[in-house]
Amino acid sequence: MKRHGILNSHISKVLADLGHTDSIVIADAGLPIPSHVPRIDLALILGVPSFEDVVKAVTDDMIVEEIILASEIKENNKKTLQSMNQTFSDKEIEFVPHEQFKELTKNAKAVIRTGEVTPYANCILKAGVIF
Repeated sequence: MKRHGILNSHISKVLADLGHTDSIVIADAGLPIPSHVPRIDLALILGVPSFEDVVKAVTDDMIVEEIILASEIKENNKKTLQSMNQTFSDKEIEFVPHEQFKELTKNAKAVIRTGEVTPYANCILKAGVIF
């Protein structure tokens, strides 16, 4: 058994396989997931696990170079936006319209689906490098 980091073997493998600028998506329970993109479904019940908990766990184990959110989060989910701003206080967050966000998910290496049920609680994380 691993001592530290992500215990979920699917997430751990995806993170280990990421190259520079590859992306993953952390999604709420309702985001449509393209059929060709691997889905790692963590949703248990409404709200569990939360988007914020999954973002924290993943980013503790991943070098993130770029973050993309739907611009609609600014008006429709200020609590999650505040959490993302705190988590990525040293990075600039890019905002795109939700329809464009959904298009960008087609290029992801995986989508991690949470049990989150608040609006626009989704992010695209692009991998950086450790050197």
